[in-house]
Amino acid sequence: MANVLDLKRRIRSVKNTRQITKAMKMVSAAKLRRAQERAMQARPYAQMLANVLQSLVRRADLYGGDGVDVMHPLLVEREEKNVLVLVIAGDKGFAGAFNANVGKAAQRFVDGRRAKRQPTEENPSPGEQNIDIETVGRKARDLFKRKYPEAQWEHIDQEYDNGLAHHIEDVRHRKAPIEVTYDRSVLLAKLNFVEVDKAGHSIIDRYERGEIDSVYIVYNEFKSVIAQRVVVEKLLPIRKLGSPEVTVLEEMTEEQKEAAGRAAAEAGISVNETPASAQEKEAKTFGTADVDYIYDQPPQTLFRHLLPRYVTTQIYHALLESSASEQAARMTAMDAASSNASDMIDSLTLTMNRVRQAAITKEIIEIVSGAAAI
Repeated sequence: MANVLDLKRRIRSVKNTRQITKAMKMVSAAKLRRAQERAMQARPYAQMLANVLQSLVRRADLYGGDGVDVMHPLLVEREEKNVLVLVIAGDKGFAGAFNANVGKAAQRFVDGRRAKRQPTEENPSPGEQNIDIETVGRKARDLFKRKYPEAQWEHIDQEYDNGLAHHIEDVRHRKAPIEVTYDRSVLLAKLNFVEVDKAGHSIIDRYERGEIDSVYIVYNEFKSVIAQRVVVEKLLPIRKLGSPEVTVLEEMTEEQKEAAGRAAAEAGISVNETPASAQEKEAKTFGTADVDYIYDQPPQTLFRHLLPRYVTTQIYHALLESSASEQAARMTAMDAASSNASDMIDSLTLTMNRVRQAAITKEIIEIVSGAAAI
C-alpha cells in the first residue's frame, strides 16, 4: 500500500487536473454561446434564400422544350458511380465521443455504399462505385488517412506553337475505389464564409463537369445541448429546396442527454431549443405569398446564379452546427472529468486517512508494548 506522502502527491496532482478540466469546461461554455448565436444568425438568410428559390421555381421553366432536359446542372440526377463524402469533425480532442461518432457514421455510410454495388441476382453486374472522401477537421483527416490512400494527381504542362501556348492540367490517377482527396481543415479556423464559398464552388464545379455524381455531407446537427444527432445529408443533386434529404442519423442516448443537461445547468446554458427570432419568423414567410413578384432579371437567370449559393449556404450551415455540437460535447466531457476527479480526490483522501490512522495505531501499539515490557 502507498504511504501518506505518495497519496498526498497523487491528490495534489488530481486537484491540478481538476482545475484544468473546470477551466476547459468554462471556456467551452463561452464558445458554445457564441457558436449558438452564429448558427441562429445564419438561419434567416438560409431560409430566405430557400424561399426565394422556391418562388423562382414556380415562375421559371426548369426543363427544356421537350420537358426532359434540366436547365441547371445541379438538378441533374445520374447513376452514382462516383460519390463524394464530405466529413465534418473537429480539430481537437477532449470532446467525448463527438469525433468518434462522426467517423463511425461516415464509415458506416461508406461501407453501405460499397455493399450496394455488390453483384445480386437482379443486377449481376452493378459496376464499380468510386468514393472520394473530403475531410474537415484534423480528427477526420487522421482517421481516414490511416484507412484509405490519398488521391494522386499528375501536373501536366504541354507547350504548343513553339512555346507560345500552354496546356496546363492536373490529371488524377485513381489507384483504389476509396481515396481521400482534399483536407479542408482550414474552414474550421475562423468559419469564414469566403473560404467556405471557395470550397463549395470547387465541389460544384466537379459535379457540373461530371467528375462526381452525388455529394453527401456527414456532420453533427445541433438543435440544443440535449438535442443533437449525427446525420448524413445528401447535398447534390438537389431534389427539394429547403428540405434536406437525410439518409442516416444517430440520436443521442438518454444517458448522454442527462450528462449534457447537468453540464449545461452548471454552466448556466439553457437546454431548450432557442426560440425563433423575429427575423427567422419573417424569413419563413418571405417570398411564400402566391403573388407575381417583379424581378429585375429573368427568373431563369436568377435561379442559375442563386442555386450554387444555396449549396454553399448548406455547407456553411453544417459547419456552424458542427462547431456548436463540438463545444457542447467538450463542455459535457470536461464536466464529467471534473466530477470524476472530485470522486477520485475523495477516495484518495479516505485512503490516506486510513493509512495515516494505521500508522498512528501502529506507533501507539509499539509504545504501549515497550512500556509494558519495562
